[in-house]
Amino acid sequence: MKLAIFGGTGKTGQHLIQQALDEGHEVVTLARTPSKVTIQHPRLKVIQGDVLDADCIVAVVQGVDAVISVLGPRSNKPEFTISRGMDTILTAMKQQNVRRIIISAGAGVREPQDKPKLIDRFFGLLLNVLSKNVVADMQQVVHKVQASDRDWTVVRVPMLTDQPAQGALIVGYVGDIHSRISRADMAAFMLKQLKDNHYLKKAPAISN
Repeated sequence: MKLAIFGGTGKTGQHLIQQALDEGHEVVTLARTPSKVTIQHPRLKVIQGDVLDADCIVAVVQGVDAVISVLGPRSNKPEFTISRGMDTILTAMKQQNVRRIIISAGAGVREPQDKPKLIDRFFGLLLNVLSKNVVADMQQVVHKVQASDRDWTVVRVPMLTDQPAQGALIVGYVGDIHSRISRADMAAFMLKQLKDNHYLKKAPAISN
């Protein structure tokens, strides 16, 4: 497949790009600073630009089979850059007739199926106090994707670690999962959704 990956300069994004290439996919990624994409490969194309630049987004999604986004806010300022960028991505996908989109969000973005335990409620409250705008931005991202007419999957994750991939995951909803997941395992799960429709139009939460 040919994939558009957003958030490729981040730690999780680097895992995503490398694993996608290892699986034989062709990858196009967007970077404000292309030198931050340290992977070099003949099947990897890096386009310089910003997630709010409609022309850049069209260039990234043109001709791809699916979009994967691990974008997240870089600060707690009320800029809502990611949700505004998701509007641009979804518009470009519609223009280019790209149907499949897989995105990530923190487990603090709740779903009706969640069964949060007391500790989940505590950390959720803490997150809303300390990172109110981060949570609000990602809530908007998720809502926009779920309200779209695209074939979406939202992968929700707890605290990310740089531990090696373990392979075994807990997949369910908040209340079912543990408190951590490795970036490598998260990337592998997201890529798996390209070939598996079990979580189509669903928002599972995953952990190690």
